[in-house]
Parts: sequence; C-alpha cells; structure tokens
Amino acid sequence: MSHTPQDAPAFDARRLSPLGRVQHILHRNPTLVPVIVLLASVGAFGLLAGEKFFSPFNLSLIIQQVSIIGILAAAQSLVILTAGIDLSVAAIMVLISVITGSLAVKLNVPPSLAILCGLFAGALAGAMNGVLVTRFRLPPFIVTLGTWNIFFALNLWLSGAQSIRSQDIDEAAPLLKFFGNNIAVGGARLTYGSVLMVVIFAALWYLLNRTAWGRHVYAIGDDRDAAELAGIRTARTLISVYALAGLVCAVGAWAAIGRVGSVSPQSFYEGNLQSITAVVIGGISLFGGRGSIMGALFGALIVGVFQSGLRLIGVDVLWQVFAIGWLIILAVAIDQWIRKLAA
Repeated sequence: MSHTPQDAPAFDARRLSPLGRVQHILHRNPTLVPVIVLLASVGAFGLLAGEKFFSPFNLSLIIQQVSIIGILAAAQSLVILTAGIDLSVAAIMVLISVITGSLAVKLNVPPSLAILCGLFAGALAGAMNGVLVTRFRLPPFIVTLGTWNIFFALNLWLSGAQSIRSQDIDEAAPLLKFFGNNIAVGGARLTYGSVLMVVIFAALWYLLNRTAWGRHVYAIGDDRDAAELAGIRTARTLISVYALAGLVCAVGAWAAIGRVGSVSPQSFYEGNLQSITAVVIGGISLFGGRGSIMGALFGALIVGVFQSGLRLIGVDVLWQVFAIGWLIILAVAIDQWIRKLAA
C-alpha cells in the first residue's frame, strides 16, 4: 500500500521520542515557546510579588511600558523574517518624531498634515534601506548600521539637539499626543498607544498569513535564491518590506510623542537592541523564514513582565538587565534546538 506525502509527517512524528515530539510540536508552532514563557513568568512573579503584580494597574502599566518597543519589534520582525536585520528602526522613529514635531510646532504646519509628512518620510527612510540592500547587494547589517548613523545625525541636525517641550505641543499641536490618552477599564488604565500596538500586530499578522505578499516574505527568508527561481520578485518584495517597516516606525513615532509627552532627539536610544530582544525572545528565527510576528508581541510582553516582576520583588536594575541577557541566550538556544528538526 502506498503512502501519500501528507501521511509521512504523521508517521514520522509517531516514531519520535517524547522529547522529539516536543521538538516537533514547537517546530510546527514556534509561537508556543514565548506563550509558555509568558504564562510561566506571569505565574512565577505572581507568586513572588503577590497581589501587587496582579493588580489591574500594574498589568496595564506593563502593556503601556512595552507599547513603543512592541511597535518597533513589529517593524523589526518584518525584516528579520526575510533573514535580514534593521539596526535603524529606533533612529527612524526618533527622526520622524523630530520631523513631525518640528513641522507642527515650529513651522505651524497643520498637525494632520505634519503627521502625514512624517508617515511618508518613515516609509521613504525604510525604502532607502531596502534599495541599498537589494540593488547594491549589501548586507542588511552593514546597511542599517550605516543608516542608523545617518538618521541619528539628521535627527540632531534638524532638532539642534533640543527637545520640543510638552507645553509647546499642547499649545500648537495636541493631536501629536493623541496616543498618550488613557482609557480607564476598572482599575486598569490603557493608553491609545497600547491599543495601537495590538492593532499593528493584528494587521501585520493578516498581511503575513493571509496574503500572497506574506507568503513571498516567508519564502525569501527561507531561501532567497529558491524564491527567485519560483518567480517571486525578491527585490521588489524586500523593498516593500523595508518600506513597510519604516512606515510602522513612523506610526511608532506618533505614539512615542504621546507616550513621552514631548519630542526628544535622544530618546529610545536603546530601541534597536530592545526590539531585537523582543523578536528573539518571541521565537522568530534570526535565520529568517520561520516564526510568527505575534511572537514578537509576546516577546515584548515577556520583557515587560520580567522588568515589572523583578522590580516589585526588589531586584536592582543591574540584575534586571542581567536576567534579560540570559533570557535572550536561552531563546536563541531553544531556536537552534528546534531548527535541528529541519536540518
């Protein structure tokens, strides 16, 4: 009796050891790892910190605190899924916040038009990364490391290294602080920026999982040469990925103004590394082609839970960073172990 190709994976899975079955399940569902880690960390810190951790205010505060890094992680995920990396996401976000704030507050441009200009500039900055990576065949790491410096220098030049104060924004363009407004739900207080983060992840999940464009993104990350042979226009798709990542960063810039309450040219300086941290902990493979963008959302929440839980039990900030470092190493080790199944 012959077996169809669909029968083979199930047959092989039954022959695996218990540990091998776990590996097989995690390989097919990479988002399970961050979900399990998130639930375990919530339970552990709930036991250690008690009711303070589970208070609606604290749980909503965690979501508020990770909202901007979460948006950056969404942008970063798009690029990492193509087996690239973008070291300029935070620099783009801060640059766009400076551009938008300067237009609206200093040049008296209507706030809605200033925001639209910022969104366009963000997409343009991302597309610039994409063109350099595709047309000149330069490594994404080197390209985005270079543009990080370029965008940061432009940011300081345009702002004169001066912040735009909260009072000035309130007087000239309160719309810029829209995503800083709160929604009271019982004892919890969620900002519009927190809701925006979830909406962005939901929209990107749909694009990646329900459209031909999303399938092309995964195919390029898995094997770019094979994707080209299959007829996928890899250069065009990659440019669109970087442009969309830049657009997401620009939306994050608007949310960041609301979160901080002002425009600071030197804010979110560690945003690049924090976004990569969320992506890695979220189970998205740095080798590309595997993982769900929702994993980056869970990764950002895991970092927020660890920081909040460790703070509540009195752990010094230094050791909080120490713990996050080991969490990153553990996440990469798990990813390598899971990848062995496909090798």
